[in-house]
Parts: sequence; C-alpha cells; structure tokens
Amino acid sequence: MVWNVPNGLTLARVALIPLFLFFLHAKHPLFGVFALAIFAIAALTDAVDGYLARSRAETTAFGRFMDPIADKILVMAALVSFVELGELPAVPVIVILAREFLVTGLRILAVGQGISIPASSLGKLKTISHVALVLVILIGRHFGLGPSGPELKMAFLYLAVFLALVSGGEYFWRARGVFGER
Repeated sequence: MVWNVPNGLTLARVALIPLFLFFLHAKHPLFGVFALAIFAIAALTDAVDGYLARSRAETTAFGRFMDPIADKILVMAALVSFVELGELPAVPVIVILAREFLVTGLRILAVGQGISIPASSLGKLKTISHVALVLVILIGRHFGLGPSGPELKMAFLYLAVFLALVSGGEYFWRARGVFGER
C-alpha cells in the first residue's frame, strides 16, 4: 500500500466505525452526541480523501478499492444498528444492503474482465442520501426533530431506497457488457 494522506483518511474512517458503534449503543445520553460527531467526522473524511487524492494526483489502487468499501461499512453498520435499535424497519435496509452487495459484486466481476466501473453521479448522490439519513436519525435521537420527526425520517429513508435502486440499476445498465450484452 502506498502511504499518503487520502489513504490515511480512508483507514481512519474504518478505524472510527467501532468507536461510532460503541457510542451509538451506549446508554449514556452524552454518548449519543459522541456517536453523531464521530459519524459526521467519518463521513466528512470521505469527501476530503477523495478531493485530496484527485487534487494531488495521489489516487492509488488501494484507495480506489478501500474508499468505497469504507463508506459501505460505515453506512451499513449504522443502518443495521438502527434496525436493532428500532429506528428503522428491516425491509428497506435490506434493500439498501442488497444493492451494495450487488454493485460491489458487479464491480468485482468487471475487474476480472479488465473493465473499470467508476462511481457515477447517481452513485455519489446515493451515498449522500445514505449519510443524510443516518445524520437525520442521529440528530433526531439526541436533539429531536419536532413533531414532524417521524415523517422526516421516513422521507429520508425512502429517498435513500429510491436512489439505491435507481443508481444500482444505472450501474448494471452501464456494465451490461460484463454479461456479454451490448
């Protein structure tokens, strides 16, 4: 692995996940604020590491592999925890997780054929919607969202599911050549 700041930020994001989960599941009210802050910092490192890698021409094979994996683990850990904590229903979360596994599998299959499937604008928008969903839930858990809180949370959930499905479909459409179709 080539050591550079973007790769260091990606590894830091992965390292923050257990700490985030510890504070998310802890019972002390102040720990919820720590969970929110840790998640926000971890999510911010995604934008920063990508920007630095591109602006400094420091993109690496490790970064191209690990950055999206780190994002997926961070968001999946939060969403699965929210199902366990009663914040989200399981079915929409399973749809989101299935999309992540399917697109990751597609990318692995494509790489085996020498085809690169870069992130799309829709894929990036999907990631933003997932991070926003997690932040809305964390803020609501510890600061409240007012009387429209449950509706706001569900609106973000359904936006996240919609963008997961649409962006997943886009990836499969763009990579249809992987399956021998043009």
